[in-house]
Amino acid sequence: MITELAQIEILPGHEEEFERAVGEAVPLFLGAEGCEGIDLHRSTERPSRYRLMVQWETVEHHTHLFRQSAGYERWRALAGPHFAAPPQVEHLYSVLTP
Repeated sequence: MITELAQIEILPGHEEEFERAVGEAVPLFLGAEGCEGIDLHRSTERPSRYRLMVQWETVEHHTHLFRQSAGYERWRALAGPHFAAPPQVEHLYSVLTP
């Protein structure tokens, strides 16, 4: 399992609209091949900063299959107008299993 971690800076004042846009996009992610789940977190200290975490079977499910899909285009159309800067994305895997 791979976790896509995207740090997203939102235009000030767009927080509620962005959260609604992500909510509308959840089915696009969950319907994508290899997507195992999605979660959105908002920073307490910086209210215009979010971290989107999407669980994928593999990196390729995100980078090749999803990013070349109509679902990705729709996601960007919904969320993109609220971005203050391009999201910073990295892929993580767990190394600790308690």
